[in-house]
This record gives sequence, structure tokens and C-alpha cells, in this order.
Amino acid sequence: MHIEILLVAVLTAMSTSLVGVFLVLRKLSMLTDAISHTVLLGIVIAFMFVGNMTSPWLIIGATLTGVLTVYLVELLMKTNHIKSDASIGVVFTFLFSISVIIISTQLRNVHLHISTVLLGNLEFVMFDRMELFGLDLPASLFIMAVVFLLNVGLLSIFYKEVKLISFDHALAGALGFSPVIVHYVMMTMVSLTAVAAFNAVGAILVIALMIGPPLTALFFTKTLFKTILLTMGIAIFNSVSGYQLSRMMDVTISGMIASVTLLTFFLVFIFAPKKGLLGKLSLHHKQKETLAIQTILIHIHNHAGDIDAAVELNPETLHQHLNWSKKRLDAMLTKAYKQKYITLEGSLLALTSKGKQYYDSLNFIK
Repeated sequence: MHIEILLVAVLTAMSTSLVGVFLVLRKLSMLTDAISHTVLLGIVIAFMFVGNMTSPWLIIGATLTGVLTVYLVELLMKTNHIKSDASIGVVFTFLFSISVIIISTQLRNVHLHISTVLLGNLEFVMFDRMELFGLDLPASLFIMAVVFLLNVGLLSIFYKEVKLISFDHALAGALGFSPVIVHYVMMTMVSLTAVAAFNAVGAILVIALMIGPPLTALFFTKTLFKTILLTMGIAIFNSVSGYQLSRMMDVTISGMIASVTLLTFFLVFIFAPKKGLLGKLSLHHKQKETLAIQTILIHIHNHAGDIDAAVELNPETLHQHLNWSKKRLDAMLTKAYKQKYITLEGSLLALTSKGKQYYDSLNFIK
């Protein structure tokens, strides 16, 4: 195991997922896909001027392109003729296609290929090194550490403002905040984070890590602070697990981490106790059972003492009056017996004292 590669993967996961929380909460997830691709245009244009792949101007150019992407998307949306998804699709494909054309025609001899753009070169980050404060570490490790600290610092300083704008854009404006400024500050950080992670992990993993962990965390939490903490925990788990599996299976690290991120989301989507698919199905099933038992109690209460009680309260014929199958009625009667809501008086159904109390608690009947 190469600890430097793992540290780059973990820092990248924490940085991208941290800003991804607010993209998901503001329903701007698809902007991640657009930004992570269109920043390539900024890298290409900056390189054409400076001619150096390690120049900081590449990061500046890519960040500005990310902000430009957000501006163009919102500009198209404000026309009220194009919806958000269509606006993202138009801007994303236009800017990314320009960058691909420039690479394929003007920069053929430069180490900047489409496969690298999509999957990154995480396996080789330890060869691109820099020395700072006496430490000789991969450049990507330094860069992602700085970006992570910037994201944490920005979030700490503007936590209340960002939280308010994420949940109630109109209220933020009414209270004197500037939603536009905060929005573009956050989009700048999203762009910077995507650019910083771009060279190491590629566009696919940037998208996966910005969206996957926050979506997964929201199945378990309701508060923003807990969501942020759980998101970063899930991101760390996905990156470490993906790295270990990639070594075992001898496949690309970025691709495996993205796959683990997707797998984790689907597992949570299915098995999460309350919000998961099985959890919701179980809750729906319990609600149907509860409604069925309540229906039986109401029927017994309404027909107790009637002249038709011998027919209406006979457990052998009750399914006909409720228009249920005999199998369903027997299953619901069994549950009602176990909960001590009903009993048999002779051959007829009757409410127990507990059943009467439960019936009285059904306020909608009164």
C-alpha cells in the first residue's frame, strides 16, 4: 500500500464531498458534472499562454471557467425559455467540446489526453513532488490539503449564511444577506476544488465524490452539521475501500473509488432503516396492517348489539362484508388477537377493554 496515494485520495474525497453537500441541498448536483468537465477549457487556454503544465495560472483559468459555467447556466435559465437541466446540458457540452477540439488539434504533443481527463492519474501522483517546509511530498497532496483547509475555513466563517441560503433563498435576501455573492463564492470554491482534484483523480471521480457521499448521508441525518460530518466519513470510507479493492483487483484507483461510491449509495438506498427502499416498503406494509385492524375494530363497534350482529360479527363470514379475501381477514384477526384488541364471545367477535380504548383513541371517528 502506498500511503501517499491513499492520503491524496482521502483528502480529495473530503474536499469534494464537503462542497458537494451544498450542491445537493440546493439541487445543483448536475452543475458538478458540468464544472468538472468545463474547467478543462480553462486549463487548455491557460496552458496555451504560459506553456507550463505546473503553472498556477492553469488553476486560476480553470476556476474562472467554472464560475463562467455557472454564470452562463443561470443566464440561460433567466430567459425562462430553457429549464435548468437543458441549460446545463447546453453550456456543458459547448465548453467541453471546445476544449476537446483544442487538445486534439493544437496540443497533440502535450501530456493532456481525454483518458487522463476522465480518470486522472492517481496511481502516479507520487512522481510529481514538491518540497515545502522541509517536507518532500506529492504536489497533489499539498494542493488538496490547502483546498480542504480553504473549504473548512470558508464554511466555518460563513456557516450561518450558507446554511440560510441553502434552505431559504428568499428569507436570506429579506434578512439582508446577499444570496448572489454567497452563491458565487460557493461556486468558486466548487470550481477550485474540482480543478485541484482534476489532475489527480479525473472528472468522473470528482463528480462521484461531490454527489455520492452527500446523497448517502441524507438518508440518515436531518441537521446540516451532522450531514457534513457523516458525508466526510462516508467519503473517507469510499476512498479507502476503493483504494484497497483497486490493489486487490489491479484496476484503476479512481474508477474503483467511483464504483464503491455508487455501490455504497445503492446499498443505503435499499437498506437504510427509515428512508431506504425496504424501510419504506416495511413502513407501508405496517401502515396497511394498522389500517386493516382499525377497520375491523370499527366494524365490530358499529355492529355490536345490532340485529344483524350474528351475521356481521361472525369471523367465518366477516370477509364477505369487508370485501376482503378470507386469507387476509384471518391474518388480520390473528394480529388483532395477539394485540388483545378483540376476543370471541360465543361465536361472535367483540372488542376487549384494550380494543375499546384503542377505538376511542381514533379521534377521526369522533
